[in-house]
Amino acid sequence: MTITPPQQRAAPATATRLVDLFQYGLDAPICLTWELTYACNLACAHCLSSSGRRDPRELSTAECKAVIDELEALQVFYVNIGGGEPTVRSDFWELVDYATAHHVGVKFSTNGVRITPQVARRLAANDYVDVQISLDGATAEVNDALRGPGSYEMAMRAMRNLADAGMRNFKLSVVCTRHNIPQIDAFKQIADTYGAQLRLTRLRPSGRGADVWDELHPTPDQQRQLYEWLLAHGEEVLTGDSFFHLSAYGQALPGLNLCGAGRVVCLIDPVGDVYACPFAIHEEFLAGNVRQPGGFAKVWRESPLFARLRKPQHGGACASCSCYDACKGGCMAAKFFTGLPLDGPDPECVHGHGEKLLARRPGDRSGIPRPSVDHSRRGPVPVKLTRRRPDRPPVSACDENPLAGLRLP
Repeated sequence: MTITPPQQRAAPATATRLVDLFQYGLDAPICLTWELTYACNLACAHCLSSSGRRDPRELSTAECKAVIDELEALQVFYVNIGGGEPTVRSDFWELVDYATAHHVGVKFSTNGVRITPQVARRLAANDYVDVQISLDGATAEVNDALRGPGSYEMAMRAMRNLADAGMRNFKLSVVCTRHNIPQIDAFKQIADTYGAQLRLTRLRPSGRGADVWDELHPTPDQQRQLYEWLLAHGEEVLTGDSFFHLSAYGQALPGLNLCGAGRVVCLIDPVGDVYACPFAIHEEFLAGNVRQPGGFAKVWRESPLFARLRKPQHGGACASCSCYDACKGGCMAAKFFTGLPLDGPDPECVHGHGEKLLARRPGDRSGIPRPSVDHSRRGPVPVKLTRRRPDRPPVSACDENPLAGLRLP
């Protein structure tokens, strides 16, 4: 697959580093996150999209293919498909095949529920598909407390199946919490055992994560521990733009080290809404919908929200800090959903400025924004993978059951 990089927008002549050019936006995203469904067989306590029940308004197969056609025309490198649990969509494999046939690479995140030996062999045979298995504890005790009973073994089984099928460098994806930071070396060992690559991401106060962030986000000492570990192992570990706020410790970490929201990345949700950031599902960051005239391309290129984000950002309260050029003030979503000003410090500012502001928040959390959508359930749905009996009628298109239409490929 040969892909030409998207055209960059006009940037000041003084911008020389690639990361400096990115902040002014590109004519097309380098990659984007696409949550195909809010349906999920688990009910993770920190789910960034508050997933669980299927939204009956989600994009149809034909609408999804039309989006893929746009992404191909825009020369988007790849899509990061998530959810919910994307593989429970009955047309998931059809959409993956359609995307790769149209020169759009696919990375998808899964809890492993449908990664059977047969599916693993199918994935291993496709060079344009990458898989991320979610695991948030190196032991069942730590993982299942967050993701639900049985989820550890489900993820481990999926990794065994992928390794047995000969797939290498799939991803073991971990959301860092204060309970699993002490297990980072164990995560790396698990990844190495299965020929996978470790991917660490930041816990954001998004979705249901807003309810548990105060109790789960790493302590200041753990942040320093994580920073030093990433300096030692960063070339072997993927982080995306998760930890650029830690660069304020003194040395830039490998990765983007920039908030790419609306500049080089964005999110398409299951009903076609386009948000600036995968971690900011709120009307404040809603740029448009792919069902509107002009589709995704018009949203990306003409959204007033994206235009504002691509303008030079001032440092606000952080402008006088000597570390601002390193951390850029931190994560927009983390600030928004903890009730901090967007031009203020990151809630996990390594110099403690965010902690001071967090301490002033009202005890009842009044005035702190909540996510715009919530498809949560009370608990996980037991999963039993069986083929549909030919005499059984099809599931209604309006069925909110997260396992509606689930069957083996």
